[in-house]
Amino acid sequence: MNQHATSGVSLEAGAIEAGRARWQARYDAAYKRDREFRTLSGLEVDAVYGPPGDDPRFERIGWPGEFPYTRGLYPTGYRGRPWTIRQFAGFGNARQTNERYKMILEAGGGGLSVAFDMPTLMGRDTDDPRSAGEVGHCGVAVDSALDMDLLFAGIPLGEVTTSMTISGPAVPIFCMYVVAAERQGVRAGKLNGTLQTDIFKEYIAQKEWLFAPEPHLRLIGDLMEFCAAEIPAYKPLSVSGYHIREAGATAAQELAFTLADGFGYVELGLSRGLDVDVFAPGLSFFFDAHIDFFEEIAKFRAARRIWARWLRDVYGARTEKARWLRFHTQTAGVSLTARQPDNNIVRTAIEALAAVLGGTNSLHTNALDEVLALPSEKAAEIALRTQQVIMEETEAANVIDPLGGSWYVEALTDRLESEAEAVFSRIREMGAGDMTSGILRGIEDGWFTSQIAEAAFEYQRKLEKGDKRIVGVNCHTATVEEPLEILRISHEVELEQRRALAERRASRDARAVDTALAGLASASRTEENMIPPMLDTVRVEATLGEICDVLRAEWGTYAEPARF
Repeated sequence: MNQHATSGVSLEAGAIEAGRARWQARYDAAYKRDREFRTLSGLEVDAVYGPPGDDPRFERIGWPGEFPYTRGLYPTGYRGRPWTIRQFAGFGNARQTNERYKMILEAGGGGLSVAFDMPTLMGRDTDDPRSAGEVGHCGVAVDSALDMDLLFAGIPLGEVTTSMTISGPAVPIFCMYVVAAERQGVRAGKLNGTLQTDIFKEYIAQKEWLFAPEPHLRLIGDLMEFCAAEIPAYKPLSVSGYHIREAGATAAQELAFTLADGFGYVELGLSRGLDVDVFAPGLSFFFDAHIDFFEEIAKFRAARRIWARWLRDVYGARTEKARWLRFHTQTAGVSLTARQPDNNIVRTAIEALAAVLGGTNSLHTNALDEVLALPSEKAAEIALRTQQVIMEETEAANVIDPLGGSWYVEALTDRLESEAEAVFSRIREMGAGDMTSGILRGIEDGWFTSQIAEAAFEYQRKLEKGDKRIVGVNCHTATVEEPLEILRISHEVELEQRRALAERRASRDARAVDTALAGLASASRTEENMIPPMLDTVRVEATLGEICDVLRAEWGTYAEPARF
């Protein structure tokens, strides 16, 4: 075990009961939902269970709401507040997606999560020749702040929390969101939500970037400073393991690479002179819930424990909130199959339950047809209802960390932690002893991508040999299924978006746009925080492509070196 790992020494006599008493006092004082917590048969259950006597493992397990948070961040678990149902959605244009958001909220969704189309993810406008055929297909098209106005029309941004999954052009998209809130009469300081902004995972896995790493990190640092000062409840960074796992990584690799990226962003904040106790609560995480039920639960528990220990012991965080690892989970897209797609409902339910038993703070459940296309309205409703059945019917949320103390789950949690610590040591060795330089070296040398590629190859080899069995694909293939109706995005969406963008360009104040863009370019050559001048460009309706092109002209673009 790495030097940062907690020792497995037995607790002093009476420490477990003292911990139970501390937890009980906090539990009694906290808000709890007004309902009975019983089994279906009517048996009353305790909020949490622990060992009846001494247990040498318990130092690493602990009580809910106490360091190292293996069992969750809050003393009440889901008895205080259930996880947020946050369904990822976006397709076509802003008006169409707005209708889907209202459907999700009316059906019981607790927050929104925005999926953007490929041109938006790459910082390009709809009328860019490279956008042809991609507009509105994997998410919603956003060209300027007016699209953001339409996207959230009738949805009070001061009340509804919103997550936005975008990294390369995350900062200008964030500015459009802030301006849309201003136009609703909502002060930026009242906003609460999450922006992904995680550029490390783009170089490691997803490959959606605009510049070399250093300019991206400059923008991220500016955003962290701005949010810490102006929007304290907003989380400017959601460190994503999801895309790393979807690229083929193992659970241990997802855990290690994601937390290493998170440590890199902590080092970025510290290098800006920010107080870790102020900015660390603005970091959140985004994990994959894959099909290996117990391994996923162990991964989530290990992630909380590792993060808390490193933030306290390595980075000097003093407050509870700075040591908390809060995370969103999405069920595994790569586990979905095009053959016998109805089986995907079962897969998603199992993965969602693993996320819940692992203590996720918010959750997206994939729709059965997402392996083929964007979700139909019916499939999106089934995905939403999957979470609601778990929340309302299974009683799985009655007990905090119900698998805590399981010999298997605890052994898996310890094993994943040990694997992650070995990876952290390797990354730091690649650099100058810190996590950031090691990550940058690993990106430059292709170390991360080669590690993921090897894991993906090994999985595929097992699949082809039949060692890994997937129902409907390489076993139990007989079926009575009928062809699935899927959502198709009309080419008219692209034509309509182009027309709207042309009208927008013609009606805006061109001189004001040029002046604002020139101010942004000027700021990029200094150490000035770039968020205020970028907000100025957005307010005069500069487009995403125009903003990103100004920065490309200043900073250049980035291409991966060829590797063989």
